[in-house]
Amino acid sequence: MTNVDAGAGLDPVHPVAPPTTGPAGLTRAEVAERVARGEVNDVPVRSSRSLGEIVRANVFTRFNAIIGVLWVVTLFVAPIQDSLFGFVILANTGIGIVQEWRAKKTLDSLAVIGESRPTVRRDGRAVQVPTSEIVLGDLVEIGPGDKIVVDGVCAEADGLEVDESLLTGEADPVVKHPGEPVMSGSFVVAGGGAFQATKVGREAYAAQLAEEASRFTLVHSELRSGISTILKYVTWMMVPAALGLIVTQLVVKSNDFKGSVARTIGGIIPMVPEGLVLLTSVAFAIGVIRLGRQQCLVQELPAIEGLARVDTVCLDKTGTLTEGGMDVTGLKPLNGADEGRVREVLAALGASDPRPNASLQAIIDAYPDGHGGDRRPVSTLPFSSARKYSGAAFEEGDGKVAGWLLGAPDVLLAPDDPALAETGRLNEQGLRVLLLARAARDLDGPDPARGARPVALVVLEQRLRPDAAKTLRYFADQDVQAKVISGDNAVSVGAVAHKLGLSGKAVDARKLPADPAGLAVAVDRATVFGRVTPQQKREMVGALQSEGRTVAMTGDGVNDVLALKDADIGVSMGSGSEATRAVAQIVLLNNSFATLPSVVAEGRRVIGNITRVATLFLVKTVYSVLLALLVVCWQVEYPFLPRHLTLLSTLTIGVPAFFLALAPNKERARPHFVRRVMRYSIPGGLLAGVATFVTYLLARHHYTGAGALSAETSAATLTLFLISMWVLAIVARPYTWWRVALVAAMGVAFLFVLTVPWLQDFFALRLVGNVMPWTAVGVAVVAAAALELVWRWVGRRFPV
Repeated sequence: MTNVDAGAGLDPVHPVAPPTTGPAGLTRAEVAERVARGEVNDVPVRSSRSLGEIVRANVFTRFNAIIGVLWVVTLFVAPIQDSLFGFVILANTGIGIVQEWRAKKTLDSLAVIGESRPTVRRDGRAVQVPTSEIVLGDLVEIGPGDKIVVDGVCAEADGLEVDESLLTGEADPVVKHPGEPVMSGSFVVAGGGAFQATKVGREAYAAQLAEEASRFTLVHSELRSGISTILKYVTWMMVPAALGLIVTQLVVKSNDFKGSVARTIGGIIPMVPEGLVLLTSVAFAIGVIRLGRQQCLVQELPAIEGLARVDTVCLDKTGTLTEGGMDVTGLKPLNGADEGRVREVLAALGASDPRPNASLQAIIDAYPDGHGGDRRPVSTLPFSSARKYSGAAFEEGDGKVAGWLLGAPDVLLAPDDPALAETGRLNEQGLRVLLLARAARDLDGPDPARGARPVALVVLEQRLRPDAAKTLRYFADQDVQAKVISGDNAVSVGAVAHKLGLSGKAVDARKLPADPAGLAVAVDRATVFGRVTPQQKREMVGALQSEGRTVAMTGDGVNDVLALKDADIGVSMGSGSEATRAVAQIVLLNNSFATLPSVVAEGRRVIGNITRVATLFLVKTVYSVLLALLVVCWQVEYPFLPRHLTLLSTLTIGVPAFFLALAPNKERARPHFVRRVMRYSIPGGLLAGVATFVTYLLARHHYTGAGALSAETSAATLTLFLISMWVLAIVARPYTWWRVALVAAMGVAFLFVLTVPWLQDFFALRLVGNVMPWTAVGVAVVAAAALELVWRWVGRRFPV
């Protein structure tokens, strides 16, 4: 009996009563009775937030509260054009809600496609039902790769081995016998059987933990945590600057009350980077929608970002580089064995396994029951990834029992056996070879393979995925190292890898160093590994991570579960085992390895573009805080009304940021998001703020009389717009035709406002005379040149 670690939040497993459900399972009436009593596995499993949660998350934010209060005040004290910022926030919030709702619907529909349907026995028939329809007392059938979805007690066992490492941390599989408990969250690695559900719904606490762990989430990514850090800094800067501005404009200056309030609000509003969080959520949501159209289920949103940061991808050969199915292409009897007899034994072995793997299924297809599969096994030894072979014992015509083993030749045979030479030649051609051997020991003994006599070699041809080579070339072009880690023969794996363009000699994992340091060196040097056990896969992923690598692991079999769980990003095929789909962050429902570049591209698009637009937003915040502090120090009116900064924000940040955030971006993701953004936004904001205030002070000395404040504001607005446009031009690099057109369009739009009379009146912008407008341009040009030099120096001096 296994006790679950109390640190995992679970109570120890206590002895349970033996099964009471008969071998035929529950009847329809018994199921209906249990459903009526509420004894059903009704734990809600959601892949995303509900509509109410989406609305609350987008509406009730700290910055929306600040802006909402200021908007209401502005509606009462200023013209409608000074309240435009509030309508922009309403539109942005609506866009965020709609996009996340679309992403939710995409995820929910994909989650239904990828949902597991356990097999239960009812009225003597095996039927598949959704996990939520399992009732107390149900007899659930399980086999290799199946996840145990509710707590129960073993009722039937045929070589049943269960891996409980996801609960206990213990890597060794546990052999289960009838009457022993099985825990939700564990999975079957070998054999088969059935268990009776003894705890369902919220009582199966481990199932609740699994639900929480696999639920779609918007948190725990470097990008989002970095933005949270930035917003925290912004709040600290805003509070003193805003308080000082309020005191200066409402108390110190003797302006009319409404004008002072409007200019105070005009100084506070641009300090809030209100669109940054929105654009981040929209970029992620659109990424989910785009990937969903390619049948890619993102079970944890940060996986999009995480895969873009990956620099090493570990690939399981079978099911990833090759298709799941195989074909028997040859049968080579050894030591004078009769081929007809060999076919009979192979057919019998195939018929003895109720859940054959891909290799055995190919043998079943080649040698159907008519070749002798009607024999009933006396005992069986299920296939295990750890031992690399399976077996069964049959009663012969003379009443004696003969045991047969089918598995890896280099595991079953002695190193000097001549059959290994033939196996090696076939492996070099990329063929997979299984050995049929006559067992010399009982199958239930400690080492049934010892002394086995080779009888025949079964040659299998694996089907290469047509898109595998192209995908591997993509990773190579992106400086992402690909490492093939397979349980198959190293020579065979190397031949397959060579066909796909991967160079380097294949390494037999049985010869790898046991110590972590030596393993890390060996794994770093080689590319292809064969005969890797499930535990070794996990250790190899850990060795790469210890070298500072960000590792993705792909796989579809139960032998990949531990490595998938420990990797930074786990990717499972939709046709893979239920256990692999449960622990993976990304599930390729179309089983296409070629979908991975699309996931990487989406992640790079999100990371690269949000870095760009975050710089735009933070430049605005820095120059707004600086302008407020300068106004407080000089005891002058704040130069802008809300309408001016709404116009500037729309043309230099809002509209461009929307297009830049959703544009294609293939640049490799780099770490230290906050440092990368702040190292550019701080000098950019400081230069913009100083240059704008210099123009404002010059204009105050130049203009006198009625309308002077409006003329001063117009000159300062021109300077700030030109500098902000230069920031946009820098952020938009490298240039493409549409980026040049975007920047040019924003400039034309501002020029349109300055030249159309009714727009001049609406935005209170009118350039007076020639001296100050050209002075404003000159100050902006000097500031832009200084900005270019500073940004280049920062990029060289503080590379990230």
